[in-house]
Amino acid sequence: MSYISYKDPPPNFIWYTDKRMSSNATIISSGSPLKRIMNAVNAIEKGEYHSDLLSDLAKDSGELGQLARTLDALATAVSLRDTQLKLLKRVIPIGVSLSAEKDFNRLLETLVIEAQSFTNADAGTLYLLENDALKFVILRNKSLNLRMGGTSGNPIEFYPVRLHNKDGSENRANVVSYAALTKQRVNIVDAYEAEGFDFSGTKAFDARTGYRSKSFLTIPLKNTDEEVIGVLQLINAKNRKDGLTIAFTDDDALEALILLATAALDGYIREEELRQEIAKLKIVIDQSRRERQVAEITETKFFRDLQDKAKDMRSRIQK
Repeated sequence: MSYISYKDPPPNFIWYTDKRMSSNATIISSGSPLKRIMNAVNAIEKGEYHSDLLSDLAKDSGELGQLARTLDALATAVSLRDTQLKLLKRVIPIGVSLSAEKDFNRLLETLVIEAQSFTNADAGTLYLLENDALKFVILRNKSLNLRMGGTSGNPIEFYPVRLHNKDGSENRANVVSYAALTKQRVNIVDAYEAEGFDFSGTKAFDARTGYRSKSFLTIPLKNTDEEVIGVLQLINAKNRKDGLTIAFTDDDALEALILLATAALDGYIREEELRQEIAKLKIVIDQSRRERQVAEITETKFFRDLQDKAKDMRSRIQK
């Protein structure tokens, strides 16, 4: 097969001839099924394939339909393999290191940093649930070079996000509290156009800093009992090619990271609660021991004799 060169070839056409039939030329238009299959093959090689590319062709009962279905199955297998490799090479080692991390602040910070890396997010915030409110514990923003909480040493001065209003009703206006209350993740393409949520605080932050918060991915962190222990929020996913802000997409590797990180976080919280309970129990035991020791002393004959002598001395002084 050899290509024919033309000085001014027609647009959107590929011309080629078979060497055995040089007098005949075959034309493949850019919208033809064969051209679309060729484009799908290229997309698989680049890791950019999605099933919509061949969805209508796959319905065809002929040979082209069979080829389209075969390519789609191949793309699924390739994608699964790539995901598994990503999990093996990156997610699992991170999960192991998180489980072994003894510095709580570093554990929290690593969770946000790695989640930002997986999604190419410009910013990330981690909240922990305390007393019916989501407390800011980590805040990072690459564009603004902002690092608060964790090992940064910079305090976070934002108020916690309450899960319930003063009248006892659920606070579903804030996307973070909504995710915690419903235990559902929320993916927002543009916060300035989103309906149903109050982004006035976000807009005030943008006005103050010159930032533009756009895409949001808010993920509730649930322990093994399906109880929410915190919320991770990622902001402004960036296209890795041109750096433009885009919407967040589903990622199996991110899902695995969240599961492993939440397990590590939950384990640390449970250990800390156990340590606090042991400390309280020790205080009670020490107090009980002191009371018993005092009782043992006051009940001795020697101590009672001292009390009698003290009373006698006081009575003499009073006379």
